[in-house]
Amino acid sequence: MDMKSSDFVTVIIPTYNERENIQILIPKIEKIFKNNNITGEIMIIDDNSPDGTGEVADRFSKVFKNIKVIHRPYKLGLGSAYITGFKNATGNIIFEMDADLSHNPLKIPHFIKTINNGYDFVIGSRYIRGGEVIGWSIYRKIISKGANLLAKIFLSLRTKDVTSGYRAYRRETLKKINYETIKSSGYAFQLEILYRAFKKGCKIKEIPITFIDRRKGRSKLSKKEIFSFFLMLLKLKLGSDVF
Repeated sequence: MDMKSSDFVTVIIPTYNERENIQILIPKIEKIFKNNNITGEIMIIDDNSPDGTGEVADRFSKVFKNIKVIHRPYKLGLGSAYITGFKNATGNIIFEMDADLSHNPLKIPHFIKTINNGYDFVIGSRYIRGGEVIGWSIYRKIISKGANLLAKIFLSLRTKDVTSGYRAYRRETLKKINYETIKSSGYAFQLEILYRAFKKGCKIKEIPITFIDRRKGRSKLSKKEIFSFFLMLLKLKLGSDVF
């Protein structure tokens, strides 16, 4: 892989009741870093998980010195977790990654190579050639495909997977889109940040990923999140967002 000596990456992982999953995920990421000569940090943003996820992350931070743990007092939402991560990240390439093992860390070097090939924003896509989804119900597939179709129709987005949560950004890209003013969360957050990048003329690239539905814990998708996504779609269409 084409890694530059100047590359320093931050992998941001929001957590809420992911104790079992992060015990698998963190060592996997550390192994990817080591095997691919990647210099980077892992940032866990924990919203006071009742299952002790934050304490497990703290123990990992004593073993791996490149782990940062930020403890928040209660559940504040995915979007605000990423905003917190962006503010505290020191990497020049900054990742979003789910904690539930649905995103394969083996793809991290591919994201970095794509950024180094001149792109500002790279999305792990389930809906381009080579991408796939494993373990979803028909209902979940319809919701996801419908959201992507509407984003294409209403906002003229060329991206095929607007709701993917596996992403990498140049640090300068996040500054360019004024990320600190984003208030949305979940799917709506992913849509808003992508649309801002699109409107700013950022070079966006999708790479194929295999998304595996969580095996431990519960899915975080809710009717409220679906509603928030469609409300954000309408706001962006009407031009009521802030740039």
